[in-house]
Amino acid sequence: MEFKQREFIPVLLGGDINTYSVARAFYQQYQVKSYVFGKYQTGPSFNSQITIYEGNPKIDTDDYFLERISRFAGEHKDKKILLIGCGDSYVALASRHKNELPDNVIAPYIDFDLMDSLQQKERFYQLCEKHGVDYPKTIVYKKEMGLDFACDFPYPVILKPSNSIAYWEHPFPTQNKIYKPGSRKELEEIITQIYDAGYDDDLIIQDMIPGNDEYMRVLTSYSDRNGKVKMMCLGHVLLEEHTPHGLGNHAVIITEPNQELMGRVKNLLEDLHYVGFSNFDIKYDKRDGTYRFFEINTRQGRSNYYVTGSGFNVAKYFVEDYIYNRELPYEEATEEHLWMTVPKGVAYKHVKDPAMVAKMKKLVKEGKMVNPVFMRGDLKPMRFLRMLKTHWKQYGYFNKYYQ
Repeated sequence: MEFKQREFIPVLLGGDINTYSVARAFYQQYQVKSYVFGKYQTGPSFNSQITIYEGNPKIDTDDYFLERISRFAGEHKDKKILLIGCGDSYVALASRHKNELPDNVIAPYIDFDLMDSLQQKERFYQLCEKHGVDYPKTIVYKKEMGLDFACDFPYPVILKPSNSIAYWEHPFPTQNKIYKPGSRKELEEIITQIYDAGYDDDLIIQDMIPGNDEYMRVLTSYSDRNGKVKMMCLGHVLLEEHTPHGLGNHAVIITEPNQELMGRVKNLLEDLHYVGFSNFDIKYDKRDGTYRFFEINTRQGRSNYYVTGSGFNVAKYFVEDYIYNRELPYEEATEEHLWMTVPKGVAYKHVKDPAMVAKMKKLVKEGKMVNPVFMRGDLKPMRFLRMLKTHWKQYGYFNKYYQ
């Protein structure tokens, strides 16, 4: 593999597939290595040839984060440091402390107060109301409401934290990303478990939109330094993970456009004067033909390589905007491309729509498919075997958890 010296160094925060996908984008566009600061010596970026990986369990704490990034910037004073979070807590760190970091560090994020408010799902739904963006019928549950509250939605319902960052700071044995309680009794039990663990913010209770994974969509946008949307890429999710901690993580996506849907979101983002990548989880509601938005992630999503694979390299937007100060044209993804993180056999078996299975096979045959963790040239034996082991485990996971 060949590398070039550039006037910038990407520093990625996190350890999962998000960091590797972004590092791969940087290598493909600029032939640079990315530094990855994660918590543990594991994950797709560990032992990769396109990254320099450093693990430290304290990287997501304020004091160590500031010390480590400041020290790194001091060691590379002749370079601009592009600081990119690849998880909610890391993005929050970068935003909260961006004005305390050395001058050669670029943290391409909105101010923390706006970011924090958008992470609260209640605030996001208020914005949806303003801009005509549909979202599920919702109850914002507050701790002081106790267990004597009205919920008229049919069971099962969706239950999830309003503040995801705070939620994961209070682990407990049965902790899941989202819950689907099938009765009032089960709903009350889960609420009690969450607050007993120490979480102290609001919860979201929602009407469950009918339909399997194939009704899901994911929208990724990039807004430049001036708050103008410059790229939108909509993906049709065909399959998600179903393990307790991975529930809702995308596993198979085909890019497809929807200009009306993207237009409404573009207006919302520009009204906020939003800056950077944003990522939306959406579900098509067959009951009334609407697309209902669940949340906004104030960063590129875990599945961001579906955007790069569709021809819109995510690294290019950071660099062209913040390093080279170039005006970016507005672009929308229109060509179909397949992104998957599971074996083809898992996708062909568990995607229910025969037309979509046929479309997947066609895209595979045409070479319009990518699994981001398997990059030609970056398959050293130890890393390759780790990735392959994780890959094949998906057969067991889907057989066990997918209903």
